[in-house]
Amino acid sequence: MGSPRSVLSCLLLHLLVLCLQAQVTVQSPPNFTQHVREQSLVTDQLSRRLIRTYQLYSRTSGKHVQVLANKRINAMAEDGDPYAKLIVETDTFGSRVRVRGAETGLYICMNKKGKLIAKSNGKGKDCVFTEIVLENNYTALQNAKYEGWYMAFTRKGRPRKGSKTRQHQREVHFMKRLPKGHHTTEQSLRFEFLNYPPFTRSLRGQRTWASEPR
Repeated sequence: MGSPRSVLSCLLLHLLVLCLQAQVTVQSPPNFTQHVREQSLVTDQLSRRLIRTYQLYSRTSGKHVQVLANKRINAMAEDGDPYAKLIVETDTFGSRVRVRGAETGLYICMNKKGKLIAKSNGKGKDCVFTEIVLENNYTALQNAKYEGWYMAFTRKGRPRKGSKTRQHQREVHFMKRLPKGHHTTEQSLRFEFLNYPPFTRSLRGQRTWASEPR
């Protein structure tokens, strides 16, 4: 037999090997938050597109965002103005959306200078915005292509360059509102109930379906 010291060393070495094997075999639980973040960066081609209709009320101008026929975008529209009615389409698994004017069909996009522009084709990433619900219950819209740049308007309703915006600024805060006099045209989901005949008990105590009346 070996010395007590050598026996103790062998035991410690054996325990170390067992611990290393346990670390290899144990798998970490899936990170759902990371999965959502990754999927939110990819255009969703599988899920059904969610389409909403609302107005964006600017916290600074006190008016609504509008997309005009001359491709100008501002936050100077009154409640119920046809150019202030926006169609919002979901783009990804997360909260990324494309926003277009219901009257003009033009999408709100952002160019490399941070300026808001209107495009007839809104398939580019520069026309995608991430809806961020803030602690004060306002919503901020961050551009997907230029992260850290937000849709923003001054007190006079003029667009502000995205490169000069920050999430805490009042200029990037909006409130979603239904257009004045707007009534949703979406039909509520209806459930279809099937009428089955009631249960009856046989002599053996087993439940069977009763015959339907003719």
